[in-house]
Amino acid sequence: MNKSDLIDAMAEDAGITKASAKKALESFLGNVEKSLKKGDRVSLVGFGSWSVSKRAAREGRNPQTGKTIKIAAKKVVKFKAGSDLQNSVN
Repeated sequence: MNKSDLIDAMAEDAGITKASAKKALESFLGNVEKSLKKGDRVSLVGFGSWSVSKRAAREGRNPQTGKTIKIAAKKVVKFKAGSDLQNSVN
């Protein structure tokens, strides 16, 4: 399912227009992004939670040349599925 399919499904399930569903989805994604940028955790009980984690700088290898390279530190987004979501998939 891609973003367009999700918008269509949301509109049909909620009985709203596709434009309203698109606006709601974009608002949700924007607010999740803002919270993660601030370093907050976003949690939807039963569905899952998003958090930001710091990945330390490290050394790696260029697979083509075998040379050692430095990989910079960065922040990464992590998602952990909630129990309800986990159970519905299994």
